[in-house]
Amino acid sequence: MPTVRAERLVNLVLCLLATRQYLTAERIRGIVPGYTDAPSDDAFFRMFERDKAELRDLGIPLETGRNSVFDSVDGYRIARRDYELGEIDLEPDEAAAVALAVRLWDSPDLTGAAHGALIKLRAAGVDVDPDTPAVVEPKVRTSEPAFAPLLTAVNRGRVVEFDYRKQSSPRPARRTVEPWGVVSWRGRWYLVGHDRVRDAPRCFRLSRIVGAVRATGKDGVVHRPPEVDLLGMVAKQNDQPPASATARLWVAAGRAQGLRRRAKPIEALELDGEPGEVVEIDLIYPDSAASWIAGYGPDVVVLEPDSLRAHVRMLMSGFAKGAV
Repeated sequence: MPTVRAERLVNLVLCLLATRQYLTAERIRGIVPGYTDAPSDDAFFRMFERDKAELRDLGIPLETGRNSVFDSVDGYRIARRDYELGEIDLEPDEAAAVALAVRLWDSPDLTGAAHGALIKLRAAGVDVDPDTPAVVEPKVRTSEPAFAPLLTAVNRGRVVEFDYRKQSSPRPARRTVEPWGVVSWRGRWYLVGHDRVRDAPRCFRLSRIVGAVRATGKDGVVHRPPEVDLLGMVAKQNDQPPASATARLWVAAGRAQGLRRRAKPIEALELDGEPGEVVEIDLIYPDSAASWIAGYGPDVVVLEPDSLRAHVRMLMSGFAKGAV
């Protein structure tokens, strides 16, 4: 279903669920975002009829009636008693899945659209049920900039291009991928798809994508193979034991005490006129350690390996841009 239509249906459900009155099609047209853009009356009524049929197919009960004997046309509403689910008993694994979905979809920062819709209803003189839930708009919490464009590309079936930095290489390489899905595994987000350059399925960790993601080609070109288990692919890739690495860092004198406690001092070294020491530290997860090291700012400089130095520089550049 196109995103615009899905948003319109959500707004329509919110409108009809929030009101205690029957709303005529004309009143709905003036209240619900998405209908006001209809170019003509006929276009609106065709759109509205399709949406009503869609809601009924989804099992959402639409009531038809009139508020008084003086009304000349029928109106619509959704009765809460018919819409809400009854009591459900869930198995522990099912309850965990529901809890995860709630955590992903519910965000207090993203209730503005629903709140605005309720204000429109009240402004239009509609008696709004005060118990109507405010959180309606689905969103996912993630700090990865690549998440939104990749998810959009997956939904539209479009090929994507991006620069990707492997853990073993300091320089990012260009990737062209047919995206099959975006999944979360142990707190990290991954893109799973077909890498056109390597002509093979691949998993890409979103935190290693450098710069912007660009969608190319037409919609509907990419189709996920039905036999592919996205989460299974990511789990298999990450099931290998972590490859530890030893890093050599320069630490400013008297700074970064938390890092010093885990490191072995090697020699004194003055860097750009600043006194300090060279230390060695064993990193079980070098890629994850980059953000921790970058948090020390100019007090810590990565000397080796090159891949870790490049990653830390990239992160520090992002911190600087965010502070401007």
